[in-house]
Amino acid sequence: MAEGSRRPAQEAQRELADSAEKLEESADRQTDSADRRTELAADRTILAAERTYAAWVRTGLAALASGVGARALLTDVVPDALMWATGSVLVLFSAFCFVAAVWRQMLRVAPPRPDTPRLPPWLLILVNALLLVTAVAALIGIWLSR
Repeated sequence: MAEGSRRPAQEAQRELADSAEKLEESADRQTDSADRRTELAADRTILAAERTYAAWVRTGLAALASGVGARALLTDVVPDALMWATGSVLVLFSAFCFVAAVWRQMLRVAPPRPDTPRLPPWLLILVNALLLVTAVAALIGIWLSR
């Protein structure tokens, strides 16, 4: 009888050990899964920042084109002062957008270990500096064409 009672105890002990192993494997998988979700969230953060940068640049380009177009299209339609003011405000707004695009992209919110590389800061500064110079040239062109 003592032998018979040992078998169920040994089986229960074996089942408990198997259950503990399965629980440990499950915990490791959950940890790996949580780490991966964190990495993917970091990637999404970087990609969202790039979309925001593109939106600022796109808005700046549209404002620049509108400012130059306002100068060309409003001639002889509205008073000259209004034409220059409209063109100037739109071109200045485009310059603001180009500066804001770089500023927003340079803010470092350090996501944990992203897989996606960030755009190089020197490239952002170079592109937006060229756009800013273009905006200033357009503004000078609007004011010199009196």
